[in-house]
Amino acid sequence: MTEPSLRARMEHFYATVPLVFAEAEAYGPLRLFVRGPAGAPYYGGPSHARPTAAGAATVTGADIARVRGRQRELGVPEAFEWLDEVAPSMRGLIERAGLPVLERPLMVLDPHHPLPPPPLPVGVTLRALDADDPALPAALALPRLAFADAGTAVGSAGHGELALEAQKLADDGTLAAVRPVLRDGHKVLVAALAADGTPLAVGHYHPADGITEIGGIGTLPTARRQGLGAAVMAALATHARDHGVHTVFLAYAEDAVARIYARLGFRAAGTTLLIANQPARS
Repeated sequence: MTEPSLRARMEHFYATVPLVFAEAEAYGPLRLFVRGPAGAPYYGGPSHARPTAAGAATVTGADIARVRGRQRELGVPEAFEWLDEVAPSMRGLIERAGLPVLERPLMVLDPHHPLPPPPLPVGVTLRALDADDPALPAALALPRLAFADAGTAVGSAGHGELALEAQKLADDGTLAAVRPVLRDGHKVLVAALAADGTPLAVGHYHPADGITEIGGIGTLPTARRQGLGAAVMAALATHARDHGVHTVFLAYAEDAVARIYARLGFRAAGTTLLIANQPARS
């Protein structure tokens, strides 16, 4: 039996992981992932739709309209995501429906590329966080600050703002929802921690049948320009490899970040398309 192609493996991942957190509703060749009452969100919802690999070429404007109607009924964002190479005609259909499309290039890690531990600033350590880790609330809150202050330049948000965001996640139930996901191994969260235990950079991955996408890499704005994001990326990829994952890929938004990933052994692997204003992967 031949090994599935990289594209087929990525499609399998995208079709499988959301089912941990949601039910799939069929609308012709489209699948809409609808979150149940319990469990941590995946891809910000989940509320996104994507074509099945077998039906990608047959998606119609009517299919898209039906999904959007259901998303409005549910009160969730009108979110779609798909591999451009699998469903090249879908972009035009989405844009004609009035939704803006955003490109996110993909990169895959060379399975034979070594990942030596990168240097860290004095006092900083890397750790995979479990469900009861005292750093977990702040680690979950950190991407909100990182993504709100886009780019790689040093920013103003620091420890005080992080503590406030962490409290919000405890109050709104997000923290309680994530704990069982970590316990069950559906999500791995790695943080670079200051000497006092404050998360300075974080990232995560969701494993599925030996495949994973690394995401949510963010650095506290006041802690940028120290190589912490790259250190977390390498730690995540190493952790995944050590736990049976053979295909590690990711999406990026900035060329400067892609150059860092390339130095770590990632290479171009296609393009994922999504709606420009849909929830971030975090």
